Amino acid sequence: MEANLPENIIVLDHPLIQHKVGILRNKQTTTKEFRELVSEVAMLIGFEATRDLPLEEVEVETPIAHAKVKQLAGNKLALVPILRAGLGMVEGLLSIAPSARVGHIGLFRDHDTWQPIDYYCKLPEDIQQRDVFLLDPMVATGGSAVAALSTLKKSGAHKIKLLCIIAAREGLMKVINAHPDVDIYCAALDETLNENAYIVPGLGDAGDRIFGTK
Repeated sequence: MEANLPENIIVLDHPLIQHKVGILRNKQTTTKEFRELVSEVAMLIGFEATRDLPLEEVEVETPIAHAKVKQLAGNKLALVPILRAGLGMVEGLLSIAPSARVGHIGLFRDHDTWQPIDYYCKLPEDIQQRDVFLLDPMVATGGSAVAALSTLKKSGAHKIKLLCIIAAREGLMKVINAHPDVDIYCAALDETLNENAYIVPGLGDAGDRIFGTK
């Protein structure tokens, strides 16, 4: 846990996560490697984000005898990536939660004002009954995450976690100030933004590196 952060911002220090994030930052990492690593890091973040899912006890029959075992207590999950970079995190999370429903929120940042502009939203009809993981690899200014969280809440979602790979401290504080009820799981915390509102040192444009468009 990083110092001087609210309790609902969880910066993960697992060695595997930190190793993979280091490779993601390297500009020499290929598109294929980058895409695979984003998925792997998302899966590892997902293990932590699902730690508090409730369990119930059931009885099964093993090849030897009856046994009381634990299983998830019926909670439904929804994964909602912010297009387009958030798509890179979906497969990794589906690998550990294959029955989750997937919604999409489309936002892009105006390059002059840095303000988020929404262009698409499609969510599961029962979003209000689901635990929602909002997926965004990079939280820079925090504007897109704040807007997406507002959209989710307007649609009835009320149990929401934000999962990101790299975030700027000021972006996370903006999110928490606007949505103090949301837990944030982050693989790495960077301190600053440059004059173009990119995270420093960051890893560049996650969407371009995932899809090989730059």
